[in-house]
Amino acid sequence: MSTAIVVGSGPNGLSAAAKLARAGLHVTVIEAAPTIGGGARSAEKILPNLIHDECAAFHPLAVASPIYKELELHRYGLEWCSPPIQCAHPFDDGSAAELHQSVHETAKRLGKSGARWNKVFSSSAENFDDLLSDISKPILRIPKHPLLLAQFGARALLPASVLATLLKSEAARGLWMGVAAHALYPLTTPFSSSVGLSLVVAAHAEGWPVAKGGSQSIANALVSVIKAHGGVIETGHAVKSVTELPPVDVLMLDVSPSIAANILGDRLPSKISAAYKRYRHGAGAFKVDFAVEGGVPWTATAAHQAGTVHLGGSAAEVMAGEAMIHAGRMPERPFVLVGQQYVADPSRASGDVKPVWSYAHVPHGFEGDATEAIIKQIERFAPGFRDRIVGMATRSTTQMSVHNANYVGGDIIGGQSSPRQLLFRPRLTTSPYSTGVAGTYLCSASTPPGAGAHGLCGANAAELAISELRSR
Repeated sequence: MSTAIVVGSGPNGLSAAAKLARAGLHVTVIEAAPTIGGGARSAEKILPNLIHDECAAFHPLAVASPIYKELELHRYGLEWCSPPIQCAHPFDDGSAAELHQSVHETAKRLGKSGARWNKVFSSSAENFDDLLSDISKPILRIPKHPLLLAQFGARALLPASVLATLLKSEAARGLWMGVAAHALYPLTTPFSSSVGLSLVVAAHAEGWPVAKGGSQSIANALVSVIKAHGGVIETGHAVKSVTELPPVDVLMLDVSPSIAANILGDRLPSKISAAYKRYRHGAGAFKVDFAVEGGVPWTATAAHQAGTVHLGGSAAEVMAGEAMIHAGRMPERPFVLVGQQYVADPSRASGDVKPVWSYAHVPHGFEGDATEAIIKQIERFAPGFRDRIVGMATRSTTQMSVHNANYVGGDIIGGQSSPRQLLFRPRLTTSPYSTGVAGTYLCSASTPPGAGAHGLCGANAAELAISELRSR
């Protein structure tokens, strides 16, 4: 029987392990942390029975993920729950733009910008499964749906700021820029629309659901698949060098490129080692989880029904803040993402105490404390929030990288969203999962298609590994 070791148990590592195990390999997953899941962990961080996601929270790409459908994760306990409103973007006048799963409902609420919103997003949303089959793969390949991909690509290459000018209302521009800001990169650069486009189209196709019981449920379902096919999970073992591991037919590394270079050492070809070491990580996230009596007292009615709330004010303010953090400066009013997973999944709350998940965009490696800035930004749109806090837990950029070594400098999306790295990550090659070492593959979010708890980086790498193993 062929053997495989997977280093790292994030959704990509576990998806790779599950695919390899189903193909008949004997698989061992080795995780440094005491619990599996990587970015898809959940915990009772503040109060008993109050569930907070450790990082990944809403999963528009995961619910549509071909590998999760292939693995039939619903048979292993994974359930998706969607909020009434996918995302709200409040403004200082007490109003809020609303992102609904229905593109037509969203457009209707955007007034004079509705027709343009519908035109930009509806076609891709209606053909999302076909689009995902192409955008989830490396760029240097022949697409299955070239016309659909070309239409999407023509918009994705635009700066997010340019696409914003096509929208006539401030509500539509703010909503768009808030979603585009998930790229954690200046929104005036080419291709800065790509991440936002993917997320908006996914929202209209599948919504922004949560995993019932916490994002940990995704990892748990994947582990169940692995164990059902004879796989083994080991936790509490940080792999520092390939010399620690027994010989195997396939080695999967669900780690950042720099960590992969350290693990493989002299076995890694010099050019690939150099490329991995110069791979760039982007802006950071400063995370605060809150226990809130009665939930957040939003001024905007829509925000109470939204799973995700983007706090950045106008499109111009969001754009300025993202430019500042990229330049290494901390904004007074950072862009803040608030997660209200309990709106979709009430089981995460403890009575009237609600788990509120948040993080601010901060400079890479930010050493300050952004807690007060986050609270003030929430208070700006929800006066009285501070008085409802009954407990909180913070995680700085430094603590982020301790919690998960792949989060270098607090970068939770696996690498800077520069045009080059959006197109060619982790290096310029037709085979981004190959390390140049026979039987060894990189499968983290630093490979296509990038960040998210969708498992597709791992699935793509495992598919390549199986193909090459069979051809030996």
